Amino acid sequence: DHKRATLMGSQTFGKGSVQTVRQLGPDAALKITTARYYTPGGRSIQAKGIVPDVLVDETPEGSPFAALRTREADLDKHLTAQGEEDRAKREKAREEAIKRLEEEAKKPASERRLPEFGSDKDFQLQQALNRLKGQPVVASKTQTERKAETPKSE
Repeated sequence: DHKRATLMGSQTFGKGSVQTVRQLGPDAALKITTARYYTPGGRSIQAKGIVPDVLVDETPEGSPFAALRTREADLDKHLTAQGEEDRAKREKAREEAIKRLEEEAKKPASERRLPEFGSDKDFQLQQALNRLKGQPVVASKTQTERKAETPKSE
């Protein structure tokens, strides 16, 4: 919000609420939503999460699991947020991702690449280092990431 840092990576889950559990008895409890999380600029992250300034995929080929990730907005009975995205688009992207992953699973294990977080093969880390060095950054190819909202003037 204050532009003191550049966020890079993928969109967060979107759990923008605080829940308190009150014990009612030895085997019963009540869960109450008691607060919401807001950015310093006052925007709720509920069901949307934080969208980075620079979207960077997990691998040079993209983020194969991005469409399969569950976000707060995908859960039944989630708290809604203003301007929530269309669920049908995410569902279509999930179906396409499943097809791609099924094709990938047919390849021999030696051809499948596992992420090595923190290593010199960590694609997101390398892109962040490129940014710090003033070198080009490979932006996200993933279509399921939601675009950042443009702030509405009140």
